[in-house]
Amino acid sequence: MDRILQVYEVTMKIKSLLGQDITAKSRESVIEELNNLITTRGNYMEKLTPPYTEEEERIGKELVMMNNHIEKKMHLLFAELKLEMKQVKKQKKSNQSYTNPYKNVHTMDGMFMDSKK
Repeated sequence: MDRILQVYEVTMKIKSLLGQDITAKSRESVIEELNNLITTRGNYMEKLTPPYTEEEERIGKELVMMNNHIEKKMHLLFAELKLEMKQVKKQKKSNQSYTNPYKNVHTMDGMFMDSKK
């Protein structure tokens, strides 16, 4: 029973961590803590071996439901991160084109090219 309670406690910590408001400034620390908690939970889950008691099976079903909720929250978190990375990349490209607008111009304006040889 104690072995599954450890997994349950870590899963609850992950759920509460993802439940709080995550800003752009706190995102890095949240992701780092999230990685640590997932690693810890994985280590505890490796120690889980059958046979399970009825209570452990009940907690296990609850863990599966919580895990689905956690997975959705993590997908949202990483989707926001990807979106922000795209925006930063786009802004960087926009800034470069502002500072050097003729960098990517491939025309031959003002030049005469003789096509006959």
